Amino acid sequence: MESNKKQPKQTLINPEGTEFIYNTLKFSQAVRVGNSVWVSGQVGMDEKGTVGENIEEQARIAFQNLKKVLNDAGAGLDDIVELVTYHTEMKDMKIFGKVKSEFITDNYPAWTAVGVTELVLPQLMLEVRATAVVGSGPSGS
Repeated sequence: MESNKKQPKQTLINPEGTEFIYNTLKFSQAVRVGNSVWVSGQVGMDEKGTVGENIEEQARIAFQNLKKVLNDAGAGLDDIVELVTYHTEMKDMKIFGKVKSEFITDNYPAWTAVGVTELVLPQLMLEVRATAVVGSGPSGS
């Protein structure tokens, strides 16, 4: 039986400054379907291509990037329902956790931290990927 209900369409989310990634590497920063948002891995590199010098800087940049992508999708950090992080050095988790707590202050999402041997660039130490549901957080984004 066919449903007359229209399926929501994909909306590609590519904030200003990420055109190179979309056009050259051929992926979006996020995809929104209905109220669900899937965010590609965000790393500790800013829109100018500058990589943070240490784990704290890279984590801060990655979360700033994540916040920007979510905002462009109509969501906020408190709308995150799942967070997956990839780390080249699990010993850095305490520092990473401190920075994470600056950005995600309550309404903690499900979280999986994965140790990996390397990321797309050798100087990168972490990557943050998220799934969010627009308006699901306490602030009702």
